[in-house]
Amino acid sequence: MRFLSRINIFISSTAKKKEGFILYSFKLIIVLTLLASDYSQAQDIHFSQYDLSPINLNPAMTGKFVGDYRFISNYRTQWASVSVPYNTFSLGGDFKNLLSNKKISGGIQINHDKAGDSHFKTLQINVSGAYSFAINNDSTQNLSIGMQTGFTNKKIAYDPLFFDAQYDGYSYNANLPTQENFNRFTKTYLNLNFGGAYSKHFDKRKDITAGLALFNISKPQISFNNESASKLNRRIVFHSNAEWIVGNKFNVLPSLLYMRQGKFSEFNFGGSIKYILTDFIGIYRTVWFGLFYRNKDAGFLTMGMDYDNFKVGVSYDINTSSLVPASRKRGSFEFAIIYIVNKTPFKRVQHRVCPNYI
Repeated sequence: MRFLSRINIFISSTAKKKEGFILYSFKLIIVLTLLASDYSQAQDIHFSQYDLSPINLNPAMTGKFVGDYRFISNYRTQWASVSVPYNTFSLGGDFKNLLSNKKISGGIQINHDKAGDSHFKTLQINVSGAYSFAINNDSTQNLSIGMQTGFTNKKIAYDPLFFDAQYDGYSYNANLPTQENFNRFTKTYLNLNFGGAYSKHFDKRKDITAGLALFNISKPQISFNNESASKLNRRIVFHSNAEWIVGNKFNVLPSLLYMRQGKFSEFNFGGSIKYILTDFIGIYRTVWFGLFYRNKDAGFLTMGMDYDNFKVGVSYDINTSSLVPASRKRGSFEFAIIYIVNKTPFKRVQHRVCPNYI
């Protein structure tokens, strides 16, 4: 059971001189999203800690961070209590100032997934680019539009599998022919993804971000037997999250994610509480704890910390679906780490002391 998909959208009123372009951009995103209405058995890789895998979440999140370079790593293991575990690894990185333009960012994302008795492997390599710009005079509102392309290679091993034709009526006999026609054991296809994201900064420790994305735009044919009807369904992603001050040392971080891919859908909602240990002269250290629910599938707990340029997160899924008799409520474990390089030195604001006689 490798779920699902994502959808990102948020629309904002903006400066009149850019209004036409902004409306056109969001119309384009929405039109592309509405194309996603067919059915398919294949689904994409996903993470419970989707906010700690931003380039996988939405191409428009490329370069959407404070700093110059960002490095991202994710690991997920699932269903160890049911079958051969599903293991997913992800490595990514993005940077700003592409082509010597501060508004343009670039990135790369590499995903590797291995699942089941057949050692079914998925290798995905994508490059992304995003264009981000302010949509009001004080730059507190920003819009980012991103594209992503690359390739996916899927590989399967048939030897470990058992087939009905290999049962002789009494027992399994591996020497019997499978009577299956396997045309190939590997398949490679093109990826094409598009997205937009909106963010607003209200005040220190008061921010909101939302976005809309569409994955698998070209609907590639993914069958190992060259069946034209077996196509990867388009995937819609909507996500939104905020960070809001609720006390001198506490922030709340509500978040939601909706994804749809063919007849499958996923809805995540929940939030975290962040306790700020230190926030002074470029030193930022916090811890957070969160609780989320994924409809008809699992609840999951998260915890993590910010330590200056590092962000680390851990989560555990508690299965609540119809698979509970087999899973015994044990779902998946995830680990994520982000490291940001900021070459801009911190500048202390100099204050001039007024003489006493003034």
